[in-house]
Amino acid sequence: MPVTKKSGVFFFVVGPSGAGKDSLIDGARKVLPCDQFVFARRTITRPHGSPGEDHEACTEAEFQTRISKNGFLITWQAHGLNYGLPSSLLDEMRAGSNIIANGSRAMVAALREKIPSLIVIEVNAPKSVLEKRLASRGRETTDDVARRLNRTVVDYPAGQSVVRVINDGTLKDGIDKFINAIHQQLSC
Repeated sequence: MPVTKKSGVFFFVVGPSGAGKDSLIDGARKVLPCDQFVFARRTITRPHGSPGEDHEACTEAEFQTRISKNGFLITWQAHGLNYGLPSSLLDEMRAGSNIIANGSRAMVAALREKIPSLIVIEVNAPKSVLEKRLASRGRETTDDVARRLNRTVVDYPAGQSVVRVINDGTLKDGIDKFINAIHQQLSC
């Protein structure tokens, strides 16, 4: 009987703006072995070279075309932009890679329908830390920062595995907590 490779785990990283999701993911990318982990690159209807994460830029029309061709595993809208994760991530996961993807808490229920081994990692920080980080990055007005800080968030679906990482210290401490959370889930 042939030996089959175990499917990977899908880590969906969520949390409010300013929590440091991108920084923790970038830090983990430098440490975790690339033969075991795939770091998803999101497609965003934001121009290439815009501040923020490295993403695949596309127009609204290109985004809609990819949707019609089943090019995305999941899509969502936030802050006036469209976001998508490529459907090829499923193949990577089936081949045994663990996926780490920055996402939206509002999409957990829809993603869970497609991925049974979904683990949510919620990155957060105290409101005062979030406010300071948002103000320092200079992308939002004072009103935008206030709206982001006071957003109402949806509950997670019943039974969803959620690992919480409080990112309120140094970047190194946050990356260590994030990587430890991943390793703990893989050793279960």
